[in-house]
Amino acid sequence: MEPERPITASTLSVKDLPWQIVWDKDTCTLCGKCTAVCPVNAIELGVFRKRDLNPPVGFMDAPTSVYKAYYGIRQKTDPAYKCVGCAMCNMVCPNNAIMPYRGDEADKLRYHLDRGGQPRRRGGRRNVAGGILDRLKFIRISMLTDPALDAGRHEFELRTLLGRVLPPEENIKFLRTNGWIPPVREIYPLVIGSMSFGALSPTMWEGLQMGVAYLNEELGMPVRICTGEGGCPPRLLRSRFLKYVILQIASGYFGWDEIIHAIPEMKEDPCAIEIKYGQGAKPGDGGLLMWYKVNKLIAAIRGVPTGINLPSPPTHQTKYSIEESVAKMIQSMYMAWGFRVPVYPKISATSTALAVLNNLTRNPYAAGLAIDGEDGGTGAAYNVSMNHMGHPIATNIRDSYLNLVNLGMQNQVPLFAGGGIGKTGNLAANAAALIMLGASGVQIGKYIMQAAAGCLGSESDRCNICNIGLCPKGITSQDPRLYRRLDVEDVAQRVVDVYLSFDTELKKIVAPLGRSTSLPIGMSDALGIDDVDAAERLQIKYVV
Repeated sequence: MEPERPITASTLSVKDLPWQIVWDKDTCTLCGKCTAVCPVNAIELGVFRKRDLNPPVGFMDAPTSVYKAYYGIRQKTDPAYKCVGCAMCNMVCPNNAIMPYRGDEADKLRYHLDRGGQPRRRGGRRNVAGGILDRLKFIRISMLTDPALDAGRHEFELRTLLGRVLPPEENIKFLRTNGWIPPVREIYPLVIGSMSFGALSPTMWEGLQMGVAYLNEELGMPVRICTGEGGCPPRLLRSRFLKYVILQIASGYFGWDEIIHAIPEMKEDPCAIEIKYGQGAKPGDGGLLMWYKVNKLIAAIRGVPTGINLPSPPTHQTKYSIEESVAKMIQSMYMAWGFRVPVYPKISATSTALAVLNNLTRNPYAAGLAIDGEDGGTGAAYNVSMNHMGHPIATNIRDSYLNLVNLGMQNQVPLFAGGGIGKTGNLAANAAALIMLGASGVQIGKYIMQAAAGCLGSESDRCNICNIGLCPKGITSQDPRLYRRLDVEDVAQRVVDVYLSFDTELKKIVAPLGRSTSLPIGMSDALGIDDVDAAERLQIKYVV
């Protein structure tokens, strides 16, 4: 007899999937909420057949079988619809009748997913906890100051500078020669890094912008947010809130037609212009916004047709070197805003970062340098880039700062560090460590997504489908069915909460150092680590 479900070499069972759905028939009411909310359609309503064996009535009678049909929840075994473990089904279930559990054979799936040459889809780097940043300790306590039993006692403000800070005599010389001096912004040292309008959903992006505006206008904290590549909504370009925004231009130049056309109508200048040459999570690779996310709004802002992939070239095709970039692109951006807006490049952390920095120091047009370490999370990178390329941010920022010290320019060119900051939850401690290694400020992206919007992704491969536009919380989706789940005001409130808690924690670290009036940039004598090789590499104290 032919089996009802033929088994072939490519047949998968539920056990082969990384996440397995456990469903309780007795408590389920078949309301359908779980199947409606699943972002990847991993479960469906199915018809099941059950055999009941009736015992014999008499001694000589044979038992009889009765077949009954019932409805229930079935998990699909097609890898295209594999469960991602987000547990949205459990969140909406009124009876707690369904729950995803991690399978013990997760690695088997990769051979099925790689068929047809398709890379494994995921939305974030798998980082290993316990990196260098988390092992650094703050060992210097000033006994002449109050060691901050309560951070609320400290009324000082944490500020840093974005822009080229020339000595007074050079400022006068530069003004006489050029008719202007390099613009400088006083900002908060924690910057929301580049996450584009397109990579993030409209509600998530608006929530971040609302939170930043509240921090600036109600709490007096000069927090800044970078747009990422892809431009931004026209109404933001023509609003007074643009002064809290750093506009990014990258190798794809997406959205820049809209920005250039809006310059005559801008009520405020942007905080700065960031020119992206590389990202830490994918050094040497360009960005990629998959066609899933390119709806009519994104396509209109970026000036492209709908429903197509939007790859950025790995390099700026019109620029041969960093010298040419400073001479052409950076100067042209200065001129576009009448020399009122700082312009700086962003690069991947790499062994060639010092070469870029040395070229920037020779030209006062460069307002600083942002360096993105290898631990940055992204939904648009190949596995080989994320797992095998890049440079840790701690050593790269330290090398860059010491290079500036040798040139006597450590107070002139600000360095901003990014990539994996706060990945284990220690945001303030990681930021303080990088500042003491030489950074003027830090940039965060993935952390703010997890903290402000309740991202369900994890380093153990839970969810992580940011790149294909099926985010169950609506954080990185352009599907109205999904992003309407996200409340804009809740996101804004959580952004404010994150910054207020970060401010308190950073003050508790900085105040006992005796530097309560300024950031301890480069104050490496306050750092120690229990690894002798790491201590020697970072030129800090070895402590056990």
